[in-house]
Amino acid sequence: MSEKKSGMMRYLKYSVIGIELAGSIAVGAFIGYWLDLKLGTSPWMFIFWLICGIIAGFRSLFRLAKQYLSENKENEDQGSD
Repeated sequence: MSEKKSGMMRYLKYSVIGIELAGSIAVGAFIGYWLDLKLGTSPWMFIFWLICGIIAGFRSLFRLAKQYLSENKENEDQGSD
């Protein structure tokens, strides 16, 4: 039972990848839109912060993928002993 639960927790841990990617892009777009309204710089702040959100989202995606691959490699190494 505990193996099944730990496997499920591992999948739940990585199921947030898509939400994190979309969320960071949405937050960047919102910040840029809000700053454009306040500063009257339309569309430059929106574009800048949207790009920042995209970069942050993909950085997080690559970080989580790297972590996932290292965990899988550790599990394979432990299984070969």
